[in-house]
Amino acid sequence: MTVVFVRSPGASAPGLRRVRTRLHPREETAMHDHRKLGRELDLFDTDPLMGAGLPYWLPDGAAVRHALEEYVRGVERRAGYRHVYSPALGKRELYELSGHWSHYSEDMFPPMELGGEEVVLRPSLCPHHALIYRSRSHSYRELPLRIAELGGMYRAERSGVLGGLTRVRAIQLNDAHIFCTLDQAADEARAALELIGQAYTALGIRAVRHRLSLPGAGGKYVADPAMWERASALLAEVLDSAGITYEAVEGEAAFYGPKIDVQIVDGAGREATLSTVQIDFHQPERFDLHYIGPDGARHRPVMVHRSIIGSVERAVAHLIEVYGGAFPAWLAPVQVAVLPVSDAQLPQAEELVRDCLDLGLRAELAGPEHGTLGARVRGARLVPYQAVIGPEEAVDGRVALRLRDGRRPEPVPAAEALARIAARVDARATGLWEDPGQDRPTGRGSSAGS
Repeated sequence: MTVVFVRSPGASAPGLRRVRTRLHPREETAMHDHRKLGRELDLFDTDPLMGAGLPYWLPDGAAVRHALEEYVRGVERRAGYRHVYSPALGKRELYELSGHWSHYSEDMFPPMELGGEEVVLRPSLCPHHALIYRSRSHSYRELPLRIAELGGMYRAERSGVLGGLTRVRAIQLNDAHIFCTLDQAADEARAALELIGQAYTALGIRAVRHRLSLPGAGGKYVADPAMWERASALLAEVLDSAGITYEAVEGEAAFYGPKIDVQIVDGAGREATLSTVQIDFHQPERFDLHYIGPDGARHRPVMVHRSIIGSVERAVAHLIEVYGGAFPAWLAPVQVAVLPVSDAQLPQAEELVRDCLDLGLRAELAGPEHGTLGARVRGARLVPYQAVIGPEEAVDGRVALRLRDGRRPEPVPAAEALARIAARVDARATGLWEDPGQDRPTGRGSSAGS
């Protein structure tokens, strides 16, 4: 049982109350410190010459990140999103127009002089996407228009709060903005929540709670009570219609609008937001966005912000802690370790690695120069599949598989073994082999070693 502190809806900013949150059984036993484990497993690291809060990704960590990003892009494409790229810099005037400069500048890096203009590292992607929408005229027939981007943004976090991948200054955000009519806004927000649930199932993680984040006292928020009331009512309707239990919390909204926050908790009981859904009336007005309605007149769209997995950094940090480095096969940095018993089997082992790569599997050769077979097996303990090739297997083209969960299926032809592995990776299946009851996507009830 984990104790999580959250703001009470009726309290001032310092007012806290305790919420006892029970973790998923796997999370109670498998949580790790991602900062320690990420370095031990060569996933990421930092260097003082790069700067605090600016981690770099090592090859294995980059492989996990790439697999996660490709998964999210695929989910978004199937849901009707179109992907864009936008620059990580913008003129100061852009953020004055969006409202970031007046409400959020303390968290932004200072402007840089460039060609007689002041440019800023962007703190969010939404102003850029508003400009992309504004660059073309739109008819109501095009709406909802869903724009997605895995893009970089930058926050001037204080040194004292930086740590690992969870609090960084350079963030890769899985972001999207939906431009739609008012009548479409609730359905789009609800669909975004469904995508978040789908992703959590595939990743094998869970939300500890949902939060309706509302404005608090002070000048941090845009002064437009009617706008806040309308957007908050829409989000509450979305949560209620989806049957999701939630808590309304004051002082946690974005400066321009309320949001639904999907909360996770780490092994130390610290709660954090991973995914969000927001309804925004403020920026469409600031950027004078419009579409042509069926009446031929100009109408103002609603802007729905949503992030399925939030920042890639925080998502990977959470996955490291949940799985302890024993990632689901589709996310594992190395999916197949090929282990020839002796130098005599090296040609067959090298060919098997090439066959894996041709199938899109991440494979590595661990030859006898890396030690005894037992030492190599232990060194690859977190790899989902170990393909051992001894004299008999080399002769008849078979492999003896060792699964991460300790099972050893009967040796099968190499082509058959790789086809079965590739099928399970492509399906993002729970189990490592085709056993009864294991042909569902990675998610509920899965374990790190299954």
